[in-house]
Amino acid sequence: MSLAPRAVLVHRTTEYEELLARHGTHGQAAFFLSARGRSVEAVRERHERTRRALAEVAGAVPLTWRQTRVERADLDRFLFGPEDVVVVVGQDGLVANAAKYLTGQPVIGIDADPGRNPGVLVRHRPDRARRLLPYATGAGAAVDELTMVEAVTDDAQRLLALNEIYVGPPGHQTARYTLGLDGTDVPPEPQASSGVLVGTGTGATGWLRSLWEQRSSTLALPAPSDARLAWFVREAWPSPTTGTTRVEGLLDAGRGLRVTVESDRLIAFGDGVESDALELTWGQTIHLTAASTRLRLIH
Repeated sequence: MSLAPRAVLVHRTTEYEELLARHGTHGQAAFFLSARGRSVEAVRERHERTRRALAEVAGAVPLTWRQTRVERADLDRFLFGPEDVVVVVGQDGLVANAAKYLTGQPVIGIDADPGRNPGVLVRHRPDRARRLLPYATGAGAAVDELTMVEAVTDDAQRLLALNEIYVGPPGHQTARYTLGLDGTDVPPEPQASSGVLVGTGTGATGWLRSLWEQRSSTLALPAPSDARLAWFVREAWPSPTTGTTRVEGLLDAGRGLRVTVESDRLIAFGDGVESDALELTWGQTIHLTAASTRLRLIH
């Protein structure tokens, strides 16, 4: 017998809950904020909206389904199954946080606080969950298959991200490395910079775009479902031994970027989650390409 679908509700601790965990009570949290000219009520109101959204979505799960919840901090320890329908209740970034742990399960993004989120990935209101959940399991469900970026080291460590992967120093030091491109006869270039960013069309609305605008780039950034990736070198520094001729570009499907480390320690992390980083040491090479895995986001 096949298992009934399972709704996995992904959420994160609210700012209000973090305040209570830090200060112990509502009164102490209110005093802490008021002493700094802020009100705890706005934070609590956002918390209440999020909890109402989560409760509404939970109540919309069909009675014949199973359901469970997973907090963002526990995603790396949660085992997703092939029969899961993943419902992310929160912000756009929470979808990216969950994406790296999925293997093709449909994802429904629920905006828990409309007006505060861009809604690029959390596209639906809570009241639509009752219709969307059974729809997501149907053969005709419309999904956007969003490209993800993958990094693989020469010792087989692997990292996935929906927006971008950063390779660089963990602090404010200079990263030294050699940068090479697949499918070209141009020799690799030694560089010194504050890091390299390789991202997708989804990431082109965030960190990638800020670099693109900062340098008035003429690159045509990819769309979210585009198989191409964009890459930028941050603050490349010219010297007698390091160059700056390769600071941005596009990677077509099947092509990648190779970074060979020439620093004592660099890290690679995805979607801004530095706590889940790969450690890179002198002489290691990391290869960044479009991943074969895609995020299946219900349209």
